[in-house]
Amino acid sequence: MTKIDTRLARKRRHARVRDRVSGRGTRPRLCVFRSLKYTYAQVIDDSMGYTLASASSLDLEIRDRIAGKTKTESAELVGSLVAQRALDRGINRVAFDRAGYKYHGRVKALAEAARKAGLEF
Repeated sequence: MTKIDTRLARKRRHARVRDRVSGRGTRPRLCVFRSLKYTYAQVIDDSMGYTLASASSLDLEIRDRIAGKTKTESAELVGSLVAQRALDRGINRVAFDRAGYKYHGRVKALAEAARKAGLEF
């Protein structure tokens, strides 16, 4: 399978996931994106079209702690940071959107760290 085909397949899987998962004011969507080098997470209210909280492995708050760690370990830090920021805004329940990625590795580490930090999904 070529690189274009794998990207297209992920986009199709993400479209299927988005048909079932949507973020509302009472339960926004926790969306994960992983590039080859970094991990990003956003808490999104789809009804208003706003990003309520976000975190990434590029954030200055955790950049020092990420140095020398694996991508999975940095995803855990991103998960706990996005959960902390969401809880600070009064959001404690979210719908998890894995964005077409398999639930393992960095995506799983981010989700489990967010759960451990206090988010419910």
